[in-house]
Amino acid sequence: MDYDSLFLSHIQTIKDEERYRWFVNLYHQGEEFPYARLDTKRRVIIWCSNDYLGQGQNPHVIRTMQDALADHGGGSGGTRNISGTTNLHVDLEQEIAQLHKKEASLLFTSGYVANETTLTTIGRSHPHWIFLSDASNHASIIHGIRASHAQKHIFRHNDMKDLERHLRALPTQHPKMIVCESVYSMDGDFAPLEDIVTLAKRYNALLYVDEVHAVGLYGNEGGGGGERAHVMEHIDIIQGTLAKAFGVMGGYIAAQQSVIDFIRSTAPGFIFTTSLPPAIAAGALHAMQFLRHRPQLRAQLSQRADAMKRQLQTARIPFSPSPSHIIPIIVGDAQRCRHISDALLQQGHYVQPVNYPTVPKKTERLRVTLTPLHSEEMIRSFVSALQKIWRNIIHAHGEQ
Repeated sequence: MDYDSLFLSHIQTIKDEERYRWFVNLYHQGEEFPYARLDTKRRVIIWCSNDYLGQGQNPHVIRTMQDALADHGGGSGGTRNISGTTNLHVDLEQEIAQLHKKEASLLFTSGYVANETTLTTIGRSHPHWIFLSDASNHASIIHGIRASHAQKHIFRHNDMKDLERHLRALPTQHPKMIVCESVYSMDGDFAPLEDIVTLAKRYNALLYVDEVHAVGLYGNEGGGGGERAHVMEHIDIIQGTLAKAFGVMGGYIAAQQSVIDFIRSTAPGFIFTTSLPPAIAAGALHAMQFLRHRPQLRAQLSQRADAMKRQLQTARIPFSPSPSHIIPIIVGDAQRCRHISDALLQQGHYVQPVNYPTVPKKTERLRVTLTPLHSEEMIRSFVSALQKIWRNIIHAHGEQ
């Protein structure tokens, strides 16, 4: 077996399908965000960062992390059970639980790990667990449910009639869980959480909500989509991330104490993983406390997103009119999507193309996310550059 040829043939197939992932080597400089540098001279504006509120650049967050680094060192020293629990981990978990109005929370090394580990562990805890998963759920949810080997039913995206149809057909005595996201990362739409809560109660199902693209951004204190919809106390398990609105890295779940203790005691993805560095926990804790009392930052993000949508509409650039801060600009072709991204980069604007398998084929897109640090002038410059590039591509392909 020629293993090198085996892997190279797969890579060539990916390239032929315009799915090869090129990484842009950026030099991030916190004081310049949302600018970054391609080299020592060329600056670009980042339009696809998940640092939604700029907390990764917040000087107070950075200073807190520097102090924690000096006090605690670079790493945690082990798993949570073997010397890897510090006062900063405990304090952060208490803050997360308070934010989501839950009894307890549990930290993971990423949001992906939090989803996959929690769902796999729960699904294996009883021979008759049944998952009901939204068709647009994230890969981490899909993989977690799949690895559990539990029974699963996929309901049409945000379709409550289809969800109820599945629920009605299930044995009443079997444990079941509805799994959805509050804000969907590729389309930017909200889940109808009020209706999902109603169905979960009607059919005695637990409700698991992925809040990674909503926590810090929605609700009076940044509790996420559940707080925005005033149903947070009715969500059984909330999963979130520290890597987006809070600007660092890591993931978590928040729930009643029995759920947290069960996952803490039985989940291999938690038990056998070195814990987050204390400096990361310190930065996340500071950012979370900071944002709980900064509704003006959430309002500014909404204003910037609305401004971008208005200008795209005026420029006749096709985009999905999502109600959230996520703006999908639909291209519908992988090669064109890459071409537009490359052309924008030459004009000083960086937005990564999103292709299959992240989104279905023929729905390739540029996923634009703003921050309160993007100015109106930046938005005008981006839309102007995109409009010219778009017209050239349409003209080159003979389209109207």
